Amino acid sequence: MELYRRYRPRSLQGIVGQGKVVASLQKLMDSGRLPHAILLTGPSGTGKTTIARILRDFLDCSENDYQEIDCAAVEHPLETVRSIHRAMRMSPLAGSCRVFFLEEAQSLSRAGFSQQAMLKMLEDVPSYVYFILASTDSQKLISTIHTRCTELRLNLLAPEDLRGLLLRVIGKEGFSVSQSVVEEIIEAAEGSARKALVILEQVGSLESQAAQMDGIKSATVNKVLAIDLARALIKPGVKWLEVAMVLKAIKDKDEPEAVRYLILGYARTVLLGGGPLAARAFKIIDIFSKNFYDSKQAGLAAACWEVVML
Repeated sequence: MELYRRYRPRSLQGIVGQGKVVASLQKLMDSGRLPHAILLTGPSGTGKTTIARILRDFLDCSENDYQEIDCAAVEHPLETVRSIHRAMRMSPLAGSCRVFFLEEAQSLSRAGFSQQAMLKMLEDVPSYVYFILASTDSQKLISTIHTRCTELRLNLLAPEDLRGLLLRVIGKEGFSVSQSVVEEIIEAAEGSARKALVILEQVGSLESQAAQMDGIKSATVNKVLAIDLARALIKPGVKWLEVAMVLKAIKDKDEPEAVRYLILGYARTVLLGGGPLAARAFKIIDIFSKNFYDSKQAGLAAACWEVVML
């Protein structure tokens, strides 16, 4: 099992770098007044899925009554919302409640009225149903979803929090890693606990510090190629061959999520600048809202193909 999965916290006390969110949730849990609609916002790798699973256990929700839905991956968002609406009317199969965890909930905006269709569900939640929405781009959620949820904002982890996490895992795994390597991992992780542990797993078993440093460089994305890809995608009428050539140059070692973030950042700059490419930049942001943690390089290629076909 990967390090980031093995060391996923099982209680709020194990979550690092999110003190305000943890304190707020603990207070709600202790009071017995946990909201039935919670919105977790913030960058990838900061603990949204972890919190959802901790709340699932706290609520005594069985595996059969817990649904994780990646909204960025569903083909028919409106029908997905309708199916949730039908399912929430049914009593729990086991345990005490049903929990619906909607990852990348802002992606529901890709289909007409799918977010609006959620409003009635979030307003009239049965006593045995809980909704946990997660979003890395909450500005794409309509304001009425925000007002119907208790919103908790997670932040990128500070270097000291990542350092503490890495040193704890290094000690438990028995890795021989110098302080210099730890600092390089912290810089490469860019505030993401998950990314920090992914990089540590890739370099921790390497024998020398030089090899570990090279491994960190190999684990981080080639920013020049990523920007070349973003520039190619933003051009109207771009040919697939041109995009495919850049994709072939991006090796498997390059983290697709880091490529995605650089493309999103580039498109955001174009969008904010206005002009004739703003509408295309908006569509690119929409397409690249889906993460590539499971699909990896294939997901990156598929997203690029979708842009070329616009």
